[in-house]
Amino acid sequence: MSKKLFIQTLGCAMNVRDSEHMIAELSKNDEYSITKEAKDADLILINTCSVREKPVHKLFSEIGSFDKIKKNGAKIGVCGCTASHLGDEIFKKAPVVDFVLGARNVSKISQAVKTSKFISIDLENDDSEFSFEDYRSSIYKTYINISIGCDKQCTYCIVPHTRGKELSIPFDIIFKEAKKAVLNGAKEVFLLGQNVNNYGKYFSSKHKKMNFSNLLQELSEIDGLERIRFTSPHPLHMDDEFLHVFSTNKKICKSMHMPLQSGSSAILKAMKRGYDKKWYLDRALKLRELCPDVSISTDIIVAFPGESEQDFKDTMEVLEAVRFEQVFSFKYSKRPLTKAATMENQIDEKTASTRLSILQARYNEILDEIVKTKENTNMKILFDELRNDGFVAGRSDNNFLVQVKASEELLGKIKDVKINQARRMVLYGEVI
Repeated sequence: MSKKLFIQTLGCAMNVRDSEHMIAELSKNDEYSITKEAKDADLILINTCSVREKPVHKLFSEIGSFDKIKKNGAKIGVCGCTASHLGDEIFKKAPVVDFVLGARNVSKISQAVKTSKFISIDLENDDSEFSFEDYRSSIYKTYINISIGCDKQCTYCIVPHTRGKELSIPFDIIFKEAKKAVLNGAKEVFLLGQNVNNYGKYFSSKHKKMNFSNLLQELSEIDGLERIRFTSPHPLHMDDEFLHVFSTNKKICKSMHMPLQSGSSAILKAMKRGYDKKWYLDRALKLRELCPDVSISTDIIVAFPGESEQDFKDTMEVLEAVRFEQVFSFKYSKRPLTKAATMENQIDEKTASTRLSILQARYNEILDEIVKTKENTNMKILFDELRNDGFVAGRSDNNFLVQVKASEELLGKIKDVKINQARRMVLYGEVI
């Protein structure tokens, strides 16, 4: 009988793909199969996030909860970004944990499971050319890592301290992975990296010259591949070539994530983002001009140390100018190992909460206006998920979530849908 694996994945899409890699390795090499019940598992993995403080605090309560329900002999492993920066501290705080595996060391999962109190958090470990076994949580779309690590030093961000220096994954590995997924039924590939449009700057071995625009063009030549998505690009690297390829290549989905973080040039400089308000607006509005159907999403941090009322007003001005289709907004969260954590002029909680509320309230008004314009329009939807109450869901080319009343026969198909009702989080329609 195969052993049972339960895995809890926290955080970003890269963590989702790391979890798929670990599932694949354990399924192939150690005969584990997935279970949705932690109490039935022989191995419980928690793949962690450390971008903000809350998930880190939650980790130890989660370990305690799993310890209470796990069966005799079951192991608990902590993986991912929090594992990278806490290391053996996890063993001290939670002795029940059997191993700790950092985000840069995913390829060592089989070794970790077999070794008592195993720990590997080496940020110099090179997983960029490791050939992982294959596992996908969806047959209709697939995540593909195109780089690991990050070469930026944003003063608020812990990621370089948990995922190490940036390395691009060789093109032939990416291409073969994409082609194999398409042959197995995938219609969409989703390219992942901390700064995807910096692809090709650093390889760990000799490699032909290639940038992200080249990569997109090459992948679009794969027969049967219908859609290409990616996250996250960096505004600093959004040159004219990249915007041209994005807007003209029909296989590239017209959805762009442009992390703003702040609309204030002074705060952006303190954050070490590498661009200012003028550059960001130039790129975003140029994108709107080249690609009128594009949806633009963003990340915004309010109450970064030293943020004045005028700095916050600058952020609101960018919100008004770009009118983002999606905003992920947060109060600044102190992270260990980052320069911002020790900066003077930390903003008090009340001010931070007020600014976040103002931002989110105005964004919701903008979003209500945007989604209203989608009613009585037609969209092409790739259906990939069964929902409750007889609905099937999928996303438009520009990343709106759409649900229709239908059966599972729609899964994996791209259909024209007329939108009848628009809500903030989901559009409802009928297949034409």
